[in-house]
Amino acid sequence: MSFNTIYLTLMSVRMAPRLPLIFLLMIHGVSSADWGVSYSPSHICALKTSSVIMSCTYTYPTGHQIMKMFWTNTKEIKDKHEESPDLSEDPEYSQRLQYLGDTQQNCTIRLSHVIQKDQHMYYFRFRTNIDQWIGKQGVTLTVTDLQVEAPERVTEGHNVHLTCKSSCTLTDRATFIWYRNSQPLTERRDRNNQLLLQSVRREDAGRYSCALHGHSYISPAAHLSVMYPPENPVIFISPSVIVEGDSVTLSCSSDSNPPALNFSWFKGGTFVGSGRNYNISNISSDHSGVYKCKSRNEHGEKYSDAVTLNIMFHPGADRNVTVITTTSGGLFIIIIIIIIIFINIINIIIIIWFIMKQRCVKTEDNRVKQICDPSEDTYTALELKSTTSDLYDTLTTVRPRPPEDS
Repeated sequence: MSFNTIYLTLMSVRMAPRLPLIFLLMIHGVSSADWGVSYSPSHICALKTSSVIMSCTYTYPTGHQIMKMFWTNTKEIKDKHEESPDLSEDPEYSQRLQYLGDTQQNCTIRLSHVIQKDQHMYYFRFRTNIDQWIGKQGVTLTVTDLQVEAPERVTEGHNVHLTCKSSCTLTDRATFIWYRNSQPLTERRDRNNQLLLQSVRREDAGRYSCALHGHSYISPAAHLSVMYPPENPVIFISPSVIVEGDSVTLSCSSDSNPPALNFSWFKGGTFVGSGRNYNISNISSDHSGVYKCKSRNEHGEKYSDAVTLNIMFHPGADRNVTVITTTSGGLFIIIIIIIIIFINIINIIIIIWFIMKQRCVKTEDNRVKQICDPSEDTYTALELKSTTSDLYDTLTTVRPRPPEDS
């Protein structure tokens, strides 16, 4: 026997024990591939109160007959003959769990109105007439809510971002909806889960919340406060009717955020006091003049319109003091009224003059003129010589007849 023959014989003997092991491993792989459950996706992030679909498929060896299949949230049991709890028989799940699969290979379910307590690992189990499948893998469910993340304060004119946040990345494609003071926002669009407010205004202040399109859950509201300087300071005077010697209080009020705490008072251009209220005791003519207040907060300041205190004395009165308060607009109205009265008086004088002139024209027969001036002589007023009638000529040529003797 040659050397080559001996070598090949020995090699074949050494390799002989390995063949049954490889064969057994191949048989085992084919057999285990017939049993299984797969989930897609294996991790689900769901919004509170929403519905969740757990997609699932399963396989089992040919020749087996399905006897029972169910879902459970119990971890892997040690004894394969031990029965896992069926969620469809659990009172907390029975009304919310719906099986969408079949008895062939689809094991999908829908879990409605999920709550925080539903966070578990869920498994599909099935048993045939020969054996049952207990796998180690399952689908993990995480339940989240929504929270609005926003700055507490923002200055008017600045840009601000509000973010709708969740504890996990939502599995479903999310379209966010925003609300201000429980009313949906339509004038501004969101970018992903953010709301952008450009050049924020004081009207943008309020309670903001967010939600997902198609879902009933709305996040708790977050309050946004918009800061701005004082606007439209106004002076109030008390009392409205004042007698000389009384006390007068001028109060300054303005719209601002935060509320103005710094107030200054000016008479003309002279600083006269500070504080929200300016008190004048024992008022007299020395206190007449134009007053303004200045309101200030950390974002700016603003002057009020001028208020004029006019102290008027009436003849024969006991020096009672009437304080007339007018703003620049009110003073303009008073001037207009005076002008209108003056014009009306002029018109009345013209009308009277015109009527008197009409009384000085001749009568219709153009013979005798009316008397215009009561001081004129009667004959002079009649102007007989100026007439051209025949009667006048006769009277001037014929001598008057002497009176007869009695």
